[in-house]
Amino acid sequence: MSEVSREKIEQVLDTVMDPHLNVSLLAAKTVQDVRITGNGAEIDLCMPYPCAHWADALRTLVVDALASGADVASPVVNITHKIIAHSVQHGVKRLENVKNIIAVASGKGGVGKSTTSVNLALALASEGATVGLLDADIYGPSQPRMMGLSGQPESTDGKSLEPMENYGVQTMSIGFLIDEETPMIWRGPMVTQALEQLLNDTRWRDLDYLIIDLPPGTGDTQLTLAQKVPVSGAVIVTTPQDIALLDARKGLKMFEKVEVPILGIVENMSTHVCSQCGHEESIFGQGGGQSMATESGIDLLGSLPLEMGIREHADSGKPTVVAEPNSRTAEAYREIARRAAARLSRQAKDYTAKFPNIVIQNT
Repeated sequence: MSEVSREKIEQVLDTVMDPHLNVSLLAAKTVQDVRITGNGAEIDLCMPYPCAHWADALRTLVVDALASGADVASPVVNITHKIIAHSVQHGVKRLENVKNIIAVASGKGGVGKSTTSVNLALALASEGATVGLLDADIYGPSQPRMMGLSGQPESTDGKSLEPMENYGVQTMSIGFLIDEETPMIWRGPMVTQALEQLLNDTRWRDLDYLIIDLPPGTGDTQLTLAQKVPVSGAVIVTTPQDIALLDARKGLKMFEKVEVPILGIVENMSTHVCSQCGHEESIFGQGGGQSMATESGIDLLGSLPLEMGIREHADSGKPTVVAEPNSRTAEAYREIARRAAARLSRQAKDYTAKFPNIVIQNT
């Protein structure tokens, strides 16, 4: 058995690729420390995205690579994560107590954007992040029902709102403040003002990620939000069919114009799964999300099935990620969440907190 060295271990770690970051563990600067213990070693990895469900698989990758490449017997691999704040659009101030805002958008309605948003938020929380969810669809707020929440939020100071919470996710929606069957007959400026108030007047508590479920389309409301809300990245939801892809491209272009990075595309309803026999069929076409991702130079974060259980879970107030956490669909949501968070971690960091505030005083 050859002598174990830190250099050899680091060489091996430089060959272990993280599939979410698409770079090696060493290149991603996840290796915090390497301690040699005789013929063994203890390695500390700190991942830049939440990865509670991925940690065991990652540990196995590292252990196997070290056993074959560095002749390390039974290495101890400690895996933690640390999420930092990333830059937002120029001229937009970051929100206090919120590290990163991820907008979930679609070019048209009916593609499952809200269901994807709630499961994405719950998936990030299950991976170990502190997560909030803002329902920005004033005309059709659906997150209160999907999150199994009812009643009105409290206000301890008469000025701000405490977020409602369930399944470990802090949630705010206009749906908490109005009757479920009351139509919102508001013009654009009123909608924009209401959303800004919901965002800024909610006392979010130290969020790693705030998921914003945007209304469908690319109109005035969406554009104003994209310009005024400090967004670190956006996720585009589409279905494989040509009409949905056509509208999804418009949503993608909107975010590009306001300098919001696109973290990737989620292809929803990619295949229909029969509830009786389990047969899968591509009723909306195939490969649309992948082709859009390829031509736009962005990532396909994942594909989700058209499955009756997803709709039933959301309608019952217990989305799939918490209703059936061990299911293949829940794992698909968690994989999408890890990929989106990992893509975000590779972007520019926010350094505003490191600069002191300059105060001019008369002395």
